[in-house]
Amino acid sequence: MTGLFLTKNATPILSQFAAVLGWIINGIFNFLDSIGIPNVGLTVVLFTIIIYTLMIPLTYKQQKFSRMSVRMNPELQAIQKKYKGKQDQVSMMKMQDEMKAVYAKYGTSQTGSCLPLLIQLPFLLAVYRVVYAIPAYVDKVKAAYMPLVTQLVNNEKAQEVLTGLSSAAQFKKQPFNENTIIDILNKASTAEWDTVASSFPDLGNVIDQTRNTLEGFNSFLGLNISNSPWFSMKQFWSEGAYLLLIVALLIPVLAGLTQWISIRLMPTAAAAASTGDGNGEDMMKSMQMMNNFMPLMSVWFCFILPVGVGIYWVMSAVVRTIQQLIINKYLAKMDIDEEIKKNIEKYNRKREKDGLPPERLNNVARTNTKTVETKKTNKREITSEERQKQIKDSTEYYKNSEAKPGSLAAKARMVEQYNEKSKKK
Repeated sequence: MTGLFLTKNATPILSQFAAVLGWIINGIFNFLDSIGIPNVGLTVVLFTIIIYTLMIPLTYKQQKFSRMSVRMNPELQAIQKKYKGKQDQVSMMKMQDEMKAVYAKYGTSQTGSCLPLLIQLPFLLAVYRVVYAIPAYVDKVKAAYMPLVTQLVNNEKAQEVLTGLSSAAQFKKQPFNENTIIDILNKASTAEWDTVASSFPDLGNVIDQTRNTLEGFNSFLGLNISNSPWFSMKQFWSEGAYLLLIVALLIPVLAGLTQWISIRLMPTAAAAASTGDGNGEDMMKSMQMMNNFMPLMSVWFCFILPVGVGIYWVMSAVVRTIQQLIINKYLAKMDIDEEIKKNIEKYNRKREKDGLPPERLNNVARTNTKTVETKKTNKREITSEERQKQIKDSTEYYKNSEAKPGSLAAKARMVEQYNEKSKKK
């Protein structure tokens, strides 16, 4: 497979993901072929559904973090405000310890929102690579090109003709071999195939046979998925096939619409807005701008890229939307206070193993979620005196709690005692 440009590349991580996904999409196509439906478009649809189903655990974890952030961020802001301007080592250690306790209380971490995205990113990039270069992964699609490719690879005129096609623009720096020819022909439009046929009249039979086989593989809803919607619309307009023109137009339109719906169902905007400071507002505005821009970008790309990529784009947004509706419904029924109780118990068991006292989540930075929601439990705001008392109680707890020698709490207490002694001098 040396020289194949778009797939099975040497990019770290991405190539391993693409290899696994390629095995899956090849299996789907072989299954459809065994039941008499060897269709690339249907393969892409089933492939997208399977891939996004496999990513449900990561999607759920990410969305759960976003929902928890709505309640967690005010507590984090309270801790930051509490230690604002304090740069001594004891204060910094206490602030980190309290923030860590809040994250543990909500069953997440400081990387809780980033980690699922970092895991998904190479996965999603690999999915796009596989869909964009089907012949490299689906053996039977590649085999359909081979009778023609073996005739062209040794033809002196072939390199000049094929590299002159617009579909060859990104392959001109690649060695001219069988894999490069497949890449070029895989991206070639119907008009470019006509150019190849007219340039090699002596290969007319094999060219026609290859085109017929590939058109059978690539035909989906009356469209050739190797053509872009823009090219297809111009072709159908000239032929008077207005129904197919509408179908071609729907691909980019649906790509933008489905992505817009999917984005609107995500709770990230609410999480950003709850940070309670100017940075949160700026972040929310940036996210809103990006969320409005991305669907428009999807429409543009799906106009100029092959229909097969547009099908993947639409199906991925549809599957994400369905998943989001299910996840949102489940999270809406979730008892967050019960989840917090379980997380605190789990966190305290871990602290006990580390020789640390159990956490008392009762001060302003560690309030119950019912208090976070604008302190509506008792129909009143917590007074400044009560808040100071809570902070004092928490500080006294740190001072008086016995910690295991060598533990973080013990070291913090030693530093605090040293600072107090220095101040007296």
